[in-house]
Amino acid sequence: MASHHRESAVLAALVVALIVAFLLSLALGSVWIPFERVGAILIGNGGGSNPEYSLIIQTVRLPRALTALLAGAALGIAGLQMQTLFRNPLADPFALGIASGASLGVALVVLTSGAAAATIFGSNLGMAGDVWVTAGSIAGAAAALSVVLALSTRVESPATVLIVGLMFGYAAQAFTTVIVAGAEPAKLQDWVRWGFGSFGGVTREQLPIFVPLILAGLAIAAATTKQLNALLLGESYAGSMGLNVRRIRFVTMAGASILGGVVTAFCGPVAFLGVAVPHMCRGLLGTSDHRALVPATVLMGGIVALLAQVVSSSRSLPLNAITSLIGAPFLVIVLMRNRRGVFTA
Repeated sequence: MASHHRESAVLAALVVALIVAFLLSLALGSVWIPFERVGAILIGNGGGSNPEYSLIIQTVRLPRALTALLAGAALGIAGLQMQTLFRNPLADPFALGIASGASLGVALVVLTSGAAAATIFGSNLGMAGDVWVTAGSIAGAAAALSVVLALSTRVESPATVLIVGLMFGYAAQAFTTVIVAGAEPAKLQDWVRWGFGSFGGVTREQLPIFVPLILAGLAIAAATTKQLNALLLGESYAGSMGLNVRRIRFVTMAGASILGGVVTAFCGPVAFLGVAVPHMCRGLLGTSDHRALVPATVLMGGIVALLAQVVSSSRSLPLNAITSLIGAPFLVIVLMRNRRGVFTA
């Protein structure tokens, strides 16, 4: 009963914190907008005496805040799924090569075909181009995860699986570098900016692609909480309980690939959120029960991403620099607490 009260209190606090972070992301930036004006614009009363406020929020800050919220939630959930599936506390879209595979997919679409370059990279082909880039990113992420998962069945050590993922990631980065080296200068500049990471590149026109795919990935995680809990005890135990291990592996892989691939396509390779956010939630909740972890991770991922976006946009800093400063200390803490490289529920 006490644990239930703790989980409810933590989730309530995270909801409040998410609302505050969302409002901060709308108010703060190169132009300060008072909170009362932000509230008036959100409920449809306009920007009052300064109509520019309404234009700034509706065309720039609201899409950016929604992108940050959903991207943070997506990366957090993808990290949680990978940590559970591989029973490794350091697993996340970056460590297991998902982000590198997604980046390779984007590079193949954008840098090798001028006709397929999407509005994400500054062209004017609209939704068709965005769909191509997103599909390439998801395919790359799925391919990377499939290779790592296939190899993981041949080894027992979670640390070895992590090393395999890192090596695959380096290989994918090498192929990406070869493609980038032969790209046109204009595309190369766009690629470099994309590599810094940003939540501000998603426009209102692109949200109809971005939002449904992220929500689909999050729905997969929400629908598989019981199966993920079973996997915490090992695949043999989960199989003895009647769980179709192969099926849940595929579903989890699909969900993580969608989440990691879509975020990478639209926002660039955003580092460290996937590994840090699930551990933040486990520390707050004091449990590894996915029935509480999944909603907490969604909320915490949105909060951290929104705060990183506020700092990034206010100081004109690369997003990846901010997320690395947030996530790197948690990675060190996890390493210190898991010296044997074993995932503990």
